[in-house]
Amino acid sequence: MSTPADAGTDQVVTELSGLVFEVTGRLRAQFNAAAAELDLPPAQALVLVNLSGPAPMRQLADRLSCEPSNVTGIVDGLERRGLVTRRPAPGDRRVKHVVLTETGEHRREQLRSSSHALAKTVFALPDSDQRHLRDLLARVLSGPPADGDTRSA
Repeated sequence: MSTPADAGTDQVVTELSGLVFEVTGRLRAQFNAAAAELDLPPAQALVLVNLSGPAPMRQLADRLSCEPSNVTGIVDGLERRGLVTRRPAPGDRRVKHVVLTETGEHRREQLRSSSHALAKTVFALPDSDQRHLRDLLARVLSGPPADGDTRSA
């Protein structure tokens, strides 16, 4: 049997979950708009912002939570645009690393700058509130995984 305190906590958790999803949706929509301004489909834009150095296709798939076969098509599109190249991995020529070209690095910085400017509108709070929210979200993410996932954040 649940107590009134449990019901109150459950309601707060429900509200928190809904708010986090809504904020995430706004951030995603703004990121997609920034990508569209640069003539990039959202999936290609995600690869660009997640590519900080040479990375195997498998690693990109893990970062994007998708199948490696999906990443192949995304990387093909980025390669056609001259934003990335594929290079053999130093230790295993069967593994291909995706590497940003100079044009790709420039486009990534444009995307990051534009999406950051848009994100500032979502988090238009006083500085102390921004820091407090950041700290609370960091605590949530550093807590024990809820689904048995043992990956580190």
